[in-house]
Order: sequence, then C-alpha cells, then structure tokens
Amino acid sequence: MNGRDINEQLKPFFEPRAVAVIGATNKRGKVGNVIFENFKRNKEKGIFKGNIYPVNPKLDEIDGYKVYHDVSELPDDTDLAVIAIPAPAVPGTMKKIAEKGIKAVIIITGGFGELGEEGKRMEREILEIARTHGIRVIGPNCVGVYAPDTGIDTVFLPEEKMDRPQSGPIAFISQSGAFAAAMLDWAAMAGIGIGKMVSYGNKIDVDDADLMEYFAHDDQIKVMTFYIEGVKDGRRFMEVAKKVTKIKPIIALKSGRTEYGAKAASSHTGSLAGQDVIYDAVFKQTGIIRAEDFEHMFDLAKAFAKCKLPKGDRIGIITDGGGAGVMASDAVAKFGLKLAELSEETIKFLKERFPPHAVVGNPTDVVGDTDAERYRLALEAFTKDPNVDAILVIVLFQVPLLDEEEVINIIADYAKKSEKPIVAVAMGGYKTDKYARMLEEKGVPVYPTPERGVRALAGLVRYSKYLRGNEK
Repeated sequence: MNGRDINEQLKPFFEPRAVAVIGATNKRGKVGNVIFENFKRNKEKGIFKGNIYPVNPKLDEIDGYKVYHDVSELPDDTDLAVIAIPAPAVPGTMKKIAEKGIKAVIIITGGFGELGEEGKRMEREILEIARTHGIRVIGPNCVGVYAPDTGIDTVFLPEEKMDRPQSGPIAFISQSGAFAAAMLDWAAMAGIGIGKMVSYGNKIDVDDADLMEYFAHDDQIKVMTFYIEGVKDGRRFMEVAKKVTKIKPIIALKSGRTEYGAKAASSHTGSLAGQDVIYDAVFKQTGIIRAEDFEHMFDLAKAFAKCKLPKGDRIGIITDGGGAGVMASDAVAKFGLKLAELSEETIKFLKERFPPHAVVGNPTDVVGDTDAERYRLALEAFTKDPNVDAILVIVLFQVPLLDEEEVINIIADYAKKSEKPIVAVAMGGYKTDKYARMLEEKGVPVYPTPERGVRALAGLVRYSKYLRGNEK
C-alpha cells in the first residue's frame, strides 16, 4: 500500500467533512453525550469545521441539533461515524453504515474480543462488513481520536475530568484507551504538545503499521510514540517500520514484558503479547527506539520534537553544580555514550575567560557564583569544538547571581543556531519549573534530572547511528 492510499483512507478520521455520533444522547456523563459535547464545543470555538449529526432513535434534538433516528437518514456528506452503542447492536449498525457509503468508523464500544468467543465472533462479522465495503475501522474498545488542530475529540472523558493538551509535533498511538486518556491529561499538565492521538483498542482493522504509514506523510508530525501490548501481523509491522524509521523516528513502549504482564494484556485488549525478546530484536532491526516507561517515552519524544540529530556519541556537559555534573557523567557511561575530550583550543579559550575557581574540562563547571555570561562562553566553546557531538546544559536556577531570563535566551539562541543538539537539565521545585517551561517554549527540551537528560540524548544518538548505518 502506498502513502497516497493510506492517506485517503485514514484522512476522514482526522479531517472529516461531517461526523455522525451514533448513540449521542442528552444524558450528561454518558459516553455518547460526552463525545457529542466535545464536537459541539470545538464547533462553537471554530476549530471543528465539519457538520455534526447526532443519531438516536428516541430523540428529535439535542442542544439545538437535529437528531437523526437512523443511519439511513444521515446527509450524504457524512464521512466519519463514531459508534457509542451497546456491543450487540454494532454489527447491525455497521451494515447500515456500509449501505450509506460511510468509509471511516470509530467503534468506542467495549465488550468484544477482550471478553471471549462471542465478542470475537462479532469482531469478525464487523470486519467482514468493513472489508467488503472498503470501510476503515478504529477500535472497538477504544477512546478513538484526538486531533486538536481539526477539533476531532472522541475521548469520552469530560473536560472537567481530563485536560486536553495543546497541539504539537508528537503523534501518540495507544492500544489502551485509559492509558491514552491519562497521558493526554499528563501531557497537558507537562506542556507537551500532541498533534494527533489515536487509541485503537482491539485494532480489528486500523493498526500500528497503518498509522505509522499515515503519520510518515503527515507534515505536522515529527515523531511517533506507540504504547503497544501486542502486534497481530508481525511481518507487515516490520516491513512498514523499516521504511518509516528512515523518514521519522518511532518510539515504542511495549508492555506485557513479563509473564504476568502478558496475561494482563490478553484480558485487556485480547492481545497476544508474545515473547519480549522477540520484540526487542524487532525494534532493533527496524530502528524503533524502545522506551522503558512512559516518562522515558515522552522524554525521548520531546528531544526528537525539538532537537537536531547528533553526528556522533561524544557528549559535552556544562553545569553550575559539581554534583550534578558527576551524575551526568555517570549517566553518559550508563547509557553507552562517551564523554567528549575537549580540544586544546576549547580549554585555552575558557581558561583565558573564566575566573580561576571555575573548572574547565568535561564537565565544565561554571560554579555557583556564575552569571549568564559564563554559560554563553561555555556554549560558544562547546558548539565550536569538533570533538563535541551533543551538549547537556545543567542550570541550577537557584544560584544567586544568575539572571534567569538572560541564561534562558542564551541557551535557546545556541540551540537554534548550532548544528549540535542541546538539551537542558533544571533540578528544583516550582520556581525552577517556571523557568524550565520558559526554556521549553523557546524550543529547548528540559529534564528534571541529569540522568533523564542524558537518556534522552542517548535516544537521539541511537537513532542517528541507525540512520547512518542505513545510508546507501
């Protein structure tokens, strides 16, 4: 399947002309009501540009919107159907959707393959209808799609219970709906921009490979993050991943690593988690970067979204706290990177300009009486040093003489103009968090510990090495 085919097939999930909410209701808190309200709110804000058609045989109107009693009555511009009705009614509804000619369906409803044989039988029936009529299906047993730029929001958790993140260059794809919702809420708090989120649940049709292929051709998306419990078509997954990782980085958090986890995955989304060692090998072969936990996944995503790729694995460390520099040095060794050996020119340049008590080397410690100018000098030297491939800047904002805004502007300026990736570490509490966010808004990823900063750099190094190994 080429990019154009998948783009045409999946586009209505993210940019529909009109959406039918099947199971829309005026009962507050019900799934069908929350989804309808999401679209209505985004329509009122001018974000969702399409038409909204609630479907419910028992109602004539909801909040001033005409309610259609049956799928067959829907206007012809309907190109996305969101289903939130009990599972036994879904196959019959799918037949009507097929007759109507709607080609994209999100089935929010649970109670299918994850519950046993009857559920699996219904899934097979739904899939047969979809395949026969060229319909693409996300779900069942999912929260569907969140795309803030086009106002698509089928997440059935109301705004007062779950914040929505701002838009950004990260695609987040999750097998688990609850995990997806929690991550959206967390991303909103952490200030991480999500351009598109897809929760696909039991993935009877649209799967990881389809979404990789689609996002490979989506200009908004710079990096893809996947939460995976199991893969159904391993061969296709590998084929597509190998192609896509040459275009964009893919980060995967694969659960079900242990015997207990694999058993839980099976009862959750009906996934066969498979032997973890096989997934490890597949990720390595295809260039997918494996995340250890959700923090690691977003730490990596943030680095890929904001940073250039390094040319090698030699790390330069600048700090205003000696202990933090030691921790970063340990992390460099732990994650298989190298501490850069600074050139003689760099050492000479810094020694001539720093006070005698500042420590010139790698790490370079500008010490606790530093001002912003020492950071500028260190960055000037490190960015020019041919022995340094990537830079970790640790800023303890608590030191007394540092002008916070000045140092933020200096780091952001060098991150923009240097060809080397620069990541920052800011350790502290609420005040530090305020400055960290200011720096992130200027395009520099910031981490709360040296270890997390170095681990993010290690992901950039690994992906860069993979790309260089695949250059023909």
